[in-house]
Amino acid sequence: MDIADILLDALRAAVLITGMVVMMMLMIESLNISSGGRFFTRLRGSKFGQIVVSALLGWIPGCMGGFASVSLFSHGMISFGALVAMLIATSGDEAFVMLTLFPGKALWISALILVIGIVTGVLIDYVGPKLGLKPYTLKSCDELNLHEEDIHEKHEHGTSKKAGEKKQRHFFTWKRAILFLGIGLYIYALASGMLEHEHEGMEEPEHGGFNLLSEDWMNMVFAAISVIMLGVAAFGSDHFVEEHLWHHIIVRHVPKIFAWTFGVLIALGFITELVDVSTWISANIPLMILLATLIGIIPESGPHLIFVTLFAAGVVPAPVLLASCISQDGHASLPLLAESKKAFLRAKVINCIVALIVGFAAYAIF
Repeated sequence: MDIADILLDALRAAVLITGMVVMMMLMIESLNISSGGRFFTRLRGSKFGQIVVSALLGWIPGCMGGFASVSLFSHGMISFGALVAMLIATSGDEAFVMLTLFPGKALWISALILVIGIVTGVLIDYVGPKLGLKPYTLKSCDELNLHEEDIHEKHEHGTSKKAGEKKQRHFFTWKRAILFLGIGLYIYALASGMLEHEHEGMEEPEHGGFNLLSEDWMNMVFAAISVIMLGVAAFGSDHFVEEHLWHHIIVRHVPKIFAWTFGVLIALGFITELVDVSTWISANIPLMILLATLIGIIPESGPHLIFVTLFAAGVVPAPVLLASCISQDGHASLPLLAESKKAFLRAKVINCIVALIVGFAAYAIF
């Protein structure tokens, strides 16, 4: 394979993955705003309820649920155990990529780390105090992610007042035009097969059966989601399109998701041509588990994509990816780092310990 083929394959895969990630992020953002943020504020009064809800928020692909849990922790609405449960259960933007590359296995992995997160949270909140560990809380407060304009627009839309209609004018700005054009081109690329690619080293579905999570079917699902998002981009309020879709999703997430994905795929393309990566890694699985756990400390989406890609290519086994998913949390912990360095370090130490225990246990068993 020459350089042009490596670059073209990496570009095609990076566009496909980035587009799918963005469509899911746009959908989640739309659902969160349309519900008035109520999904993230209705909590049960029990500690166990907080742990389960926080873990489920972390289970939502992307950063939205993680940001919500950190904000709730900052407000004293959930416990430290619930916060750690979220950090273990979340995989940040990498969850979108896993659902794109290996959806069936991604669902099993996400379900497993959800259970691990809940169990860890229960141990911290229920067993910890009995061992003399004091509950860790914050007195500081953070702003919730729902903007004041979103609340006003929701009320005005419900009352159908003229003032509300004026607020909800839909100007066809250049940002809205770029969103509309970009989503339209992505739909065309999916429908025309321009982004189809082969996954080297990945298992092919069995012949003769209907695979709900096959690439073709997933492309159809994402094409349908993209059509819905096309309508949202066309008819959403100006504030929603400008602040939530453009500034949050497009400006903040898209460049780094594409850059990291494209960069990792190019690097892997050249490495696999020059080095027998499978042979080297197969003899160094314990080292890879340790490396995946340590890299997970980085509060950022991107560096962890290498383990997702290596697993998708069949280069690293599940214990390595499992350790990475438990240790890392995308950038969901960034607001926590801003709120309290102490809470961030405590949570990360616990995450790493759990990741190493589970990773090496899975390696020993399987």
